[in-house]
Amino acid sequence: MSEKITVSAERTYDVLLAADWRSSLRELTHNKVRCAIVTTQSMKERIGNLEAGDCEFTYCVIPDGEEGKSPAVLMQLWNWLAAAGFTRSDLIVGIGGGAVTDIAGFAAATYLRGIDWIAVPTSVAGAVDAAVGGKTGANLDYGKNLIGSFHSPLNVIVDISWFDSLSDRDFAAGLAEVVKCGFIKDPEILSLMAGCTIANLRADQGLVSDLVKRSIQVKADVVGADFTESYLRETLNYGHTFGHAVEKHAKYSLRHGECVSIGMAFMAHLQLAQGLISQEVHDLHFSILSSLDLPVTYSQGDWLELKALMSMDKKVRGNTLRFVTITEPGKCDRLEGVADSALYEAYGKVSL
Repeated sequence: MSEKITVSAERTYDVLLAADWRSSLRELTHNKVRCAIVTTQSMKERIGNLEAGDCEFTYCVIPDGEEGKSPAVLMQLWNWLAAAGFTRSDLIVGIGGGAVTDIAGFAAATYLRGIDWIAVPTSVAGAVDAAVGGKTGANLDYGKNLIGSFHSPLNVIVDISWFDSLSDRDFAAGLAEVVKCGFIKDPEILSLMAGCTIANLRADQGLVSDLVKRSIQVKADVVGADFTESYLRETLNYGHTFGHAVEKHAKYSLRHGECVSIGMAFMAHLQLAQGLISQEVHDLHFSILSSLDLPVTYSQGDWLELKALMSMDKKVRGNTLRFVTITEPGKCDRLEGVADSALYEAYGKVSL
């Protein structure tokens, strides 16, 4: 029997920590008339042909990665759904990484002004972050997730057997979001990960399950208290202000988690210089991230370009940059009105 974590948002739903995603999905779709599976070509081959009662499955295959989160892909999804005769009683299922569940959820939020959807994340980042919380979206040329909506899934099915197919790089990139959860709310995550390498973690499925469960619980607690990101939910974006700027500047050649890692490194330098954290907490960022072979520097950047990209961050108010900060693991705050010289100094330390 699978465990579950309940998320209370604009509606209540369960994240199923399932032993077998196929069985869980079959149970959730057997009484539906139509179900659209949004996935990528490489993932479609692994999924095969699904069957559940009298449900008719339609496969909507989109590009891999951030290319699949464009307005053009969204338009394509709308047209596929309309051509297949989807109604409000039908269902969308996103099977893939965070980019897939983001766009599948956004298509569900906007087609017929909203139909049900289920997320089946196949990556660490998708399982602990993108698929949970009801934030859906697509990218614009000017930045990531600049269009989207809040539309919670009917369920999220997390099966960690998907992780076996991930490269070490992709596995590590997802763990950046786990580390983030440790810094913002659950310090026990940091204790469990101390000294761990990718090889250690991949050999310990029990520890991975615990870290995934703890990270999902962090997000469930935060989302339940602040669904539409009025204040508390911003804490889930620790390290993301600079990280998203790096991601866009690198033209998505870096994994999202790699950019979040660089973003947390930037924040560690900035917070230490501002007297917000101790040297010990600063060093903890680098010891954990480096042991996971995650990047903590970005030397290809141009400061003025990166600063301009940071200005597109959703936490910006007027012309003022705002950063999620910590005072110690598990305790968050905000920082704004930072002098350009201080930002540039922090940038200088991650651009070495």
